[in-house]
Amino acid sequence: MDFNSFDAAYLEGLSGGDPAVERHFVEYFSELLLIVLRARQFPRETIHDIRQETMLRVLKAVRAREIRDPRCLRGYVHSVCKNVIREFGRADWRTSARAEDSPEPVDERVDTERELVTLEMQNLVRGVIAEMSGKDRELLTAVLEEKSSAEICRQFGVDANYLRVKMYRAREKFRQALERRTGGKAPGDTRHP
Repeated sequence: MDFNSFDAAYLEGLSGGDPAVERHFVEYFSELLLIVLRARQFPRETIHDIRQETMLRVLKAVRAREIRDPRCLRGYVHSVCKNVIREFGRADWRTSARAEDSPEPVDERVDTERELVTLEMQNLVRGVIAEMSGKDRELLTAVLEEKSSAEICRQFGVDANYLRVKMYRAREKFRQALERRTGGKAPGDTRHP
């Protein structure tokens, strides 16, 4: 079989799943499509995807007997490739285009300044709690450990109503100690007094 010209036997072998014909088809058209796609300066992954999609569509069309004239095979492959390129372009445009009034995309990069402020705040809170009296320190630590109210009531031997009173007092003492430590300025606050 002469693989340089596409004839009825070639098309029949391709539609019938002849491994030698399919291998030749893939090798022959992969090289041609590679030249076309490299000329358009697509990334390697996109070239691979477009070639695969083009081959798949052409083979489906051949097996569905949509191509009757074997001389049209080259032109058909190229036209399918152009359509796939257009579809990839539209899909890329849709995913990259934003409306004028759409919100800015969220910057998911690490915000080191925020992390430093958070770390600074955690250290400050730990320091202030460590300086507080035993019962207040234990109560605030239990809350920070996210223990349930019932568990905290059992731990301190109080009912829910009195726990609210104890929490209010402990928070107030914490707030005063925090203000003394920071000079009345909230951590991370860059405003000048």
